[in-house]
Amino acid sequence: MTPRLKVWEVAPEMMQAFADFSVAQAKDGLEHSLQELVKIRASQLNGCAFCLHMHTLEARKAGESELRLLMLPAWRESPLFTARERAALAWTESLTRLSETHAPDEDYAELAFEFTPEEQVKLTMLIGIINAWNRFGAGFRAVHAGHPPVEAKEAA
Repeated sequence: MTPRLKVWEVAPEMMQAFADFSVAQAKDGLEHSLQELVKIRASQLNGCAFCLHMHTLEARKAGESELRLLMLPAWRESPLFTARERAALAWTESLTRLSETHAPDEDYAELAFEFTPEEQVKLTMLIGIINAWNRFGAGFRAVHAGHPPVEAKEAA
């Protein structure tokens, strides 16, 4: 994978404004553990390695279990997630795959049962933000930190 563009270098003011908005949303948003699960799940669906790396580290640092992180792609089949988390994950998948799902009434009903109207807006904003970050990360091929490329490992 070859990086395509360093967005922070070519549009630093715009990227900083978006980062500031993201931080403000996170502070006024939902519980931290739920936010990280949503960010990870959307990033899994979008194939954004940069965001997956960042948010799995954040989730672990905040006390998330390795087992729940491993089971996140199969959350529907696992008893490890609460009803509130399930509603958030279903809404995350619905909005991340909007062209396929069209945000079905069943997912919204589950969301409305578990979240207040204000929380629904905050969760939807969070989903929109992580999807936008995924487009920057995956679209411009942002490389996550922490590991050398496979070619470098094989050469060693």
